[in-house]
Parts: sequence; structure tokens; C-alpha cells
Amino acid sequence: MRINIEPRRPLDQWWQLHAQDVLDLQTVNDSNVAMTQNFLLIAAGYLFGSISTAIIVCKLMRLPDPRTEGSRNPGATNVARLGGKKAAALTLAGDLLKGLFPVLIAKALHAEPAILAATALAAFLGHLYPVFFGFQGGKGVATALGVIYGLYWPVGLLTTGIWLAMAVVFRYSSLAALTAILLTPPGFMWLLPEPQKTPVVIAMGVLTVLLFWRHRSNIANLLNGKEDRISFGKR
Repeated sequence: MRINIEPRRPLDQWWQLHAQDVLDLQTVNDSNVAMTQNFLLIAAGYLFGSISTAIIVCKLMRLPDPRTEGSRNPGATNVARLGGKKAAALTLAGDLLKGLFPVLIAKALHAEPAILAATALAAFLGHLYPVFFGFQGGKGVATALGVIYGLYWPVGLLTTGIWLAMAVVFRYSSLAALTAILLTPPGFMWLLPEPQKTPVVIAMGVLTVLLFWRHRSNIANLLNGKEDRISFGKR
């Protein structure tokens, strides 16, 4: 009886010797790609948030610079004082979208929950401290709302409902915003499914603290009875 044993080919021998090294290298490469993507998502979130809609709208509509006129805050409320409802609506929409888009992009790329939360927070920080405008940004209410809708739209609806109710009853925009944002972290704890809940709640807690800090002058005015009320009249 004759047995033929096929000689082992060099490629087979090389693969048996180095298969684990190749797999390890592929794992490192995949990890590097993921790290690069995560960094780009967070950086893009910040840069997106740094686009100051209020300043751009005021320039296009030949209105005063919102950083030097009115309350000196580049946000929709101050733009309404300077240019009326149309200018304010454009500013509000732009500020909301620049918080929404980075989060939706991160979701589309299947970013892990911690990176998703970090991207959302980066977009908000970009609005507060925009690199394109000398780090002089707004107070962040509309951008925060866009971020919230991007993370989980039911919480966005809840936040909007609280803002509207407070605004109609008390007619203070700042009080409505502060109340709505304060209840956002509990809203995420209540409605958001795992495993996103923990990193998102932490990010929203940081966002809430920053937003209250940016509204410290409004809080002082509310306590002293000097805060401007919302006007529902035509302009």
C-alpha cells in the first residue's frame, strides 16, 4: 500500500507561524480606525457647534452685532430684540440644527454610547465657546435642545413641552429654559433605554451645570424681579 503525503507549501508554513501576529495587527488597525473616527466625531461636533448662527444672521440681515448690542448674547432671544421674529426664527433653527446634526451623524456611524454622548456635549461646548468667533458664544438653550432631540426625540418632546408650559404661564424665557433643562437628565433616566443611559445622563448633567452657569445673570435678574418677560406681540 502506497501513501502519498503532499509536502507542506511554504505559504501554509508561514501562515501557521504568523497567523496570530497577523490577527493581532488587524486588531490594532481596527482599534486605530475606531479611535480616529471617535476623535473626528467629537472634533466635528465642536466645530459644528462653533458656527454662530446669530452672528451670521445678523450680518446677512444687516443688523447690529448681537455680541455688542442688546443683552450682548449671540442667541435667538437677543436677535429677536435686534431684528424681530424672522431673524430670531432663523437663529433658533440654525442653533438647533447645529446641535442635532453631529449627534445624528454619530448615530449613523454607530458610535458607542460614550462617544455619542461626548459628541453631543462637544457640539454644545462649541456653541458656548466657538473657535470661529473668539470663544464668545451664546447661552446654549437652542443647541442643547437640538442635542437632546438627536440623542432621543421623546426626551426632546418632553423638554419642549416643559419649556412651552413654563413660558406661557410665567412668560420668562430664561425661567422656562432653566426649568426644562433641569428636568432633562431625569427625563433621560426615565425614558432612555440601556446601554446609552449612563453616559448620556452624565453628559446631560454636565450640560445642565454649564447652562445654569451661562444663565447666572438671568438667575440674578429673576431673583431681583428685573428679568424681561416674553412678549407675544407682533413685530
